[in-house]
Amino acid sequence: MNHMRFRILAIFLLLCVSASADIVIDVRTALAQNNFAAATYALQSYRAQHGTDPAYLDALSWLARGALSANQPEQAESYAKQVESGVHDLMKTRALDAEPHLPLALGAAVEVQAQVLSTRGDNAQAVALLRRSLVTYGNTSIRARLQKNLNMLGLAGRPAPTLSVLEYLGTRPQSLSQLKGSPVLLFFWAHWCVDCKHEAPIISQLNSEFASKGLKIEAPTQLYGYAAQGEDAKPKDELAYIGRVWNQYYPALQDVPVPVSKANFNSYGASTTPTLVVINRKGIVTLYHPGVLQYEDLRAAIEKAM
Repeated sequence: MNHMRFRILAIFLLLCVSASADIVIDVRTALAQNNFAAATYALQSYRAQHGTDPAYLDALSWLARGALSANQPEQAESYAKQVESGVHDLMKTRALDAEPHLPLALGAAVEVQAQVLSTRGDNAQAVALLRRSLVTYGNTSIRARLQKNLNMLGLAGRPAPTLSVLEYLGTRPQSLSQLKGSPVLLFFWAHWCVDCKHEAPIISQLNSEFASKGLKIEAPTQLYGYAAQGEDAKPKDELAYIGRVWNQYYPALQDVPVPVSKANFNSYGASTTPTLVVINRKGIVTLYHPGVLQYEDLRAAIEKAM
């Protein structure tokens, strides 16, 4: 009898996990088709069965992002505030990082609210919101995401944050203070990142074009706690795995130093990989760009920094 109860409980838990994953996928799929009605219906149906759980809030945060992309800032803000309120309610009985849906939901909710303020021309309030959130959630998994949004609003034109170079792969990296006087390109990447591999030939071509003119490139990365196929890995083993990935997929960048530090990802807000940062000869950031960038656009940014 106990064995049967265990099997029933296991099946129930598997169904709950499956439903949690499906609602996020369903909402994202509907939004990709610009079908807000289907996304809303899916959310309502899920909530009727499961309540306001972390998966529901995660899916609702996608609706907030969808509304913002559809140029509906008021609706986006409303969804985002609902998500934030729901997360705060659940955090009365659990930690933010107790499972993955909750931090994803909250990070998106704050991000959307800041972007809505920015679209209204109120960057000061957007910056204030993000800074308050950093104070509150600076020790959680959403720190880098909050910093990314803060950097997008105000890092260009300011001195580049310090880059930790104590741990590294390959050539010994130099600190940004040592590189002052040279234009610098920072290429934040991750061993699991497909887009980073797609950006690599562009970085390689620009390296060959501008190295003789003084351009310095460094490729910061960090440990994630896992290696191939998502298997858990100790720091030493993951570091070795990162080295193998770098050698295999970035052969033309073997002369580029690879600092390894989570602190760099936090200070630069590199929650998106790749993140590309261009710094001019005076140590001032001239480009901060989360995500891939085409050759022509990145080349223009480097020429400007030269």
